Amino acid sequence: MRVEIVAIGTELLLGQIVDTNSTVASQKLAEAGIDCLYQTRVGDNLQRIVSVLNLALERNDAVIVSGGLGPTQDDITREAIAEVMGAPLQLNPQIEDKIRAMFASRGRTMTANNVKQAMVPAGARIIEQKKGTAPGLVCPVGAKVIYAVPGVPYEMLDMLDRAVIPDLISRAGVSGVIRSRSLRTWGLSESALSELVAPRLEALDAGDGSTTIAFLASGIEGIKLRITAKGKSSEIVDALLEAEEKELKSMLGDIVFGVDETTIEMSVAREVVRLGLTLSVAESLTGGLISSRLVSVPGASGWYKGCVVSYASEIKHKVLGVSDGPVVSESAAIELALGVRKLLGSDLGLGITGVAGPESQEGNSIGTVFVGTSSAMFGDRAIQLSLPGDRDRVRQYATISALDWLRRLLSGRIPSTGLD
Repeated sequence: MRVEIVAIGTELLLGQIVDTNSTVASQKLAEAGIDCLYQTRVGDNLQRIVSVLNLALERNDAVIVSGGLGPTQDDITREAIAEVMGAPLQLNPQIEDKIRAMFASRGRTMTANNVKQAMVPAGARIIEQKKGTAPGLVCPVGAKVIYAVPGVPYEMLDMLDRAVIPDLISRAGVSGVIRSRSLRTWGLSESALSELVAPRLEALDAGDGSTTIAFLASGIEGIKLRITAKGKSSEIVDALLEAEEKELKSMLGDIVFGVDETTIEMSVAREVVRLGLTLSVAESLTGGLISSRLVSVPGASGWYKGCVVSYASEIKHKVLGVSDGPVVSESAAIELALGVRKLLGSDLGLGITGVAGPESQEGNSIGTVFVGTSSAMFGDRAIQLSLPGDRDRVRQYATISALDWLRRLLSGRIPSTGLD
């Protein structure tokens, strides 16, 4: 069973709305063991929608269409599907009565254009609407099928779970499972990471195809290495994922900071809690970005003392006790960490200073960053980083680099000296 997802709406093409529906639908298909081979977006134009649907049916067994089922003039999904089916639109009185009753229950009068949502292509089956007004549709086209669901995310998800996925499973006779797991890394470029795991890629390519690996560049969040496994049962798939995760971690070492939704700040929090420490931060060029990420971790109040944004040099000197002289240096980073540790009474202090631009400072080029730590357990340490990008990217890269270096320090690994 091959499925294509078609998202309808000119706003998607203009970038005004992010197409999360296609992502959710593809995840649901994968969980059911059904292959999604294409995803398409098309604007609110009848002939273009018809063209896209015809192409989708040519190369797939089923199509899931989201959006364009509302009451306004640009909601033309029903008309397009009817044209593809070669069937007229017919008023369904039961749907019209239900929509009127829903409006009445809210103390409102249904406007005439809502009748449009009760129009159904002849031969189509209704997916009952339980969250809104527009029903979904199951539309046979020969031996193939088009499913039309609303563009409102929670309405779409309800119909996928309740009707679309079960119907697809029934048609396909699928009993398999597809699942993915992502290893999150920091410190290597995509090309360097690919070279490192090349032997594993070759081994999987020579295998039975049940497990695959893909690289997902995630900008300032590093590179994700996605493992996808397919099998007849959840137990088989989970075993494949576990085995591949173990294999890759043995190859990648400490550049892996998390799995799936585990962020770098969560990893830092885990280590701080494991060691029974408290943490405070002194930020210069990052201006509070590190602290913002740390406090996003649930339970941070139990181990995170707080932050001093020492952006101005006089704050570094007067509040945190940084020695007179250059403020962009290893020694300044350590003094920032020591100063905030003493000021806020934490076991561990993290300090960061550097040059984000637009001009160099104290002879240091843009992208030069120093990160320091101070604690009784690990002593006083610092590293220098050379980070790429414009002002904003330097600050973002500095934030995650500092957190990653702290993670490695706390976990007993040798801290990185920079980015490849």
